[in-house]
Order: sequence, then C-alpha cells, then structure tokens
Amino acid sequence: MDVKSMKPSNVEVLYVKPFLKWVGGKKQLLHEFDKRMPLHIKGERVIKRYVEPFVGGGAMFFFLKRNYRVEESFLFDVNPELILSYQVVKRDCSALINVLLEMEEEHLSKDEKGRKENYYRIRDAYNLQMQGFDYEHYSKEWVERAAYIIFLNRTCFNGLFRQNKKGEFNVPFGRYKNPRVCNEENLIGVSKALDDTEIFCSDFTRSGSYIEEGSFVYFDPPYRPLNSTSNFTAYSKNGFDDVDQIKLADFFERMDDKGAYLMMSNSDPKNENPNDKFFDRLYRSYKIDSVPAKRNINCDGSKRGKLNELIITNYSLTS
Repeated sequence: MDVKSMKPSNVEVLYVKPFLKWVGGKKQLLHEFDKRMPLHIKGERVIKRYVEPFVGGGAMFFFLKRNYRVEESFLFDVNPELILSYQVVKRDCSALINVLLEMEEEHLSKDEKGRKENYYRIRDAYNLQMQGFDYEHYSKEWVERAAYIIFLNRTCFNGLFRQNKKGEFNVPFGRYKNPRVCNEENLIGVSKALDDTEIFCSDFTRSGSYIEEGSFVYFDPPYRPLNSTSNFTAYSKNGFDDVDQIKLADFFERMDDKGAYLMMSNSDPKNENPNDKFFDRLYRSYKIDSVPAKRNINCDGSKRGKLNELIITNYSLTS
C-alpha cells in the first residue's frame, strides 16, 4: 500500500473541530502549519508521538487527527476549566450531550430579555460552583460544570474565555439569534479523537516528561501582547508575561536537545515596532517565519484586521 495515500485510521474524526471557541484559535493558520510539518511526517502521514503543552481550543490537535495518523498524543494546559471540559467530553460525552440539549432547548425558548437573564443566572451559578470545587477527582459534578462552560462559551460576547483575578468568568452576554449550544455530532467526534490521548492540567514544563526523540511538539502559548491595549492572555487568572516567554524559550531549547521536532506560534512584535527583536533574540538559533493572519479580538472594530504572526521551527523544511 502506498503510505502517502493512507487516511487516518480513526475515520470517525475526519470532520471533528474544536468544541470550544477560543481566543487566539489557530484555524486560519492551519495551512501554514501544515506546509511546515517535518518532511518525514508529511510524507508518511504518521505522527508517532504528539505533544501539545498549551492545548487551548485544540485547533492544531484536531487538524492533525483529521489529516494524519496520530499514534499517541499528550495534551496539557494550565487552565483547570479547560482541562475539565476535555476530560468530560472524553469520558462522559453522552451525559454531557443530554445536559447541553436541555440547556439549549430552555435557552432558545426564551425571548432576548429572558435569554439574557438565563445567561447571567448560569454565569452566576458557574462562578459560585467554583468555590470549593474539586478539580482533582473526577465526578458527575464535572459534567454539569463542563456543560456550564460550553453554554457560556457559546452564548457569551464574542466567544471569549476570560477570567478575572479571582478566577471568575466575567464575559458579558452575547446577542446571538440562534446559538448552537450543543453540536452533538462534533462532541461525539471529539470524544473519539481523545480516546488515545492523555490530558493533563499543568503548565508547559510537565510536558517535558513526555517529549522524547522524534516527538512532534506544537507550542501555542498565550501570545505576547503587541501593545498595552491588546493584552489578552487572561485564559487563566495567572496570565503569561515576558518572564514566562523567556522560560518557554529555555524549555524549547532543552526539548530541541532531546531530538524532538518543535513548532511554535506567537505574535510578531514587529507589527507595532519594527525594531522589536524580542523573539529574534530568544529563538536566534531556529527558523522564524512571519506569516499573515487576522486578529478579531480588538474591542475597536476598526483595528481588527491582518497582522503577521510568527511560526518558529527547529528543523529544516527542505530535504
């Protein structure tokens, strides 16, 4: 059999996509990532070990699951709410779907005023539930919380996930005509995609224990803000600053020493300051490409548009 023509063995996930809308999602850059995959992986369409230290919405993970045979994968993120959601979709998908369908039916039966009241009622319940919630030991309470997360994500303003310093979800109500809270088919596909995947709530450093020679690793850290008004790294209450970016660069180098194939995306500071060489210095030993992308999270609509983003790799893209 011609290995180049092989399709992923897990055909159930051929159309799967992220189940959460996530700020900084990489859907628009997937073709750029695919062009820069290691040559042997592109040729064989097989990834023996995939590690993602900042999974976020998982656009890259699901893309790889659709287009490559991923033999084993390890996903990490520091955000406990996000990881809880992944675990529930993986382990209790049917129960989650049942709860979401009930929530969707109730929400859509209301007029706009009623939907707004319903949204804030659920947001308050979600934030209140956080007090004393056990994120360490899986239980049926996780299903309800994951349903809250998905509901809020699908009905809040602009599909943001944002927490304040207390860890509370603080995004206002979004005015959608017919929000689809429960995409049943996709959730089932996501659950199947996660079957052979290990999921961890941890910062990126823990992923090092699972990265070995030949692993393919994609890093999608919270982007370095381009200016003081574009800072949107509040995916968790702790944020991600320049000190963290420097720690990540050191980690990248150590994983390079292991013989792993590494790819990273980040913002291009030269969009705002052509003389800003922050990433040029941090990743001077690696290949850095600047590619066009589109940002949609600026509160000023006139400032949304195409910007360049960086793709950094530690391997040659030519034979």
